[in-house]
Amino acid sequence: MDVTGLRIAMFSGNYNYVRDGANQALNRLVGYLLRHGAAVRVYSPTVEHPAIAGNADIVDIPSVPIPGRSEYRAPVLLSPRAKKDIRAFQPNIFHIASPELLGHRAVTLARRMDVPAVASVHTRFETYPRYYGLAFLEPLLLAGLRRFYRRCDAIFAPSESMAQLLREQRMNYDVGIWTRGIDREIFNPGRRDITWRRQWRIEDDIPVIGFVGRLVMEKGLDVFSDSIDKLAQAKVRHKVLVVGEGPARLWFERRLPDAVFVGFQEGMDLGRAVASMDMLFNPSVTETFGNVTLEAMAAGLPVVAAIATGSQSLVTDGVTGRLIRAGAIGAFADALAQYCDNADARRAAGAAGAEVSKNYGWDQVNSSLVDSYLRIIRQRAEGARLPGTSPVP
Repeated sequence: MDVTGLRIAMFSGNYNYVRDGANQALNRLVGYLLRHGAAVRVYSPTVEHPAIAGNADIVDIPSVPIPGRSEYRAPVLLSPRAKKDIRAFQPNIFHIASPELLGHRAVTLARRMDVPAVASVHTRFETYPRYYGLAFLEPLLLAGLRRFYRRCDAIFAPSESMAQLLREQRMNYDVGIWTRGIDREIFNPGRRDITWRRQWRIEDDIPVIGFVGRLVMEKGLDVFSDSIDKLAQAKVRHKVLVVGEGPARLWFERRLPDAVFVGFQEGMDLGRAVASMDMLFNPSVTETFGNVTLEAMAAGLPVVAAIATGSQSLVTDGVTGRLIRAGAIGAFADALAQYCDNADARRAAGAAGAEVSKNYGWDQVNSSLVDSYLRIIRQRAEGARLPGTSPVP
């Protein structure tokens, strides 16, 4: 079998209705699969006006808004209609992108149909409670995630650092890598636009510290703000540029009243905004890869990031940026000050990052995942099973 023999049933809690790094990766994967002759059917909640144009057959899954985060929807069941559709589609592999109720039901159905199931890991869900005063829930979430991932034939992490964490957490016996690619037409140093900066009243010679992503607390907005305060107290000249939207935007604007908020950007506009920064500051510890980190590197920016999964696999401390202990406000501020005060250091780190980014192409990484699909299907056909993946009645 080759890619043209693949029939993939894909399950996601958010395939295209809210744009984020995870579903952009899924959409690129599906596009690659379809272009190369595979059959794909997606099972996900849908909305009338999705953020990403559909590129596949999508079967709507019943869902409800998530309390406090109503832009996201929680699937409530794998409906009889969806199950009938899956059986009619006759997939030879299930790909599950989120470990919620839909994911659990999909794994159960895959085992009943004796079809291998794999899962891709897109975020560190177990870390989310700490941003909402519920850190005591983390052990329970870890146990639930372990139960889910161990029922899969294999799981895929977007970075080696995340894969190693999953192995240490004993999530599965088969942990592979499905990394992320970069669109170099969009993200490159040539997109820098001084005229665009001037439109936002950003002086030509002021160092711009950028934030890119959904404006939610789990992205480390508190750490970002506190670090910028330290920088201001040290009288380091700088400007903050925030790209993104989200429910915490008002909080962030109040916290950083001198920052420039340009809202949601995409495509060439996003590439221009990123390249027009002078450095990226990414204090988050929830990402498993860090798409924005790679995009900034491709645009020729140094990156100051937390020592966390994802960033550790992309940023080389002292070469392409700085890696700082998570939450270390003073150290973050010192690293930012280094790049604000030293244009030569910015240029050197940015050039090194741009060179590293050349190793990441979407077709290469998606081709590697296809090879893994085929291996797992072949292993199942040969009767090989991992512990805990026997069929259920």
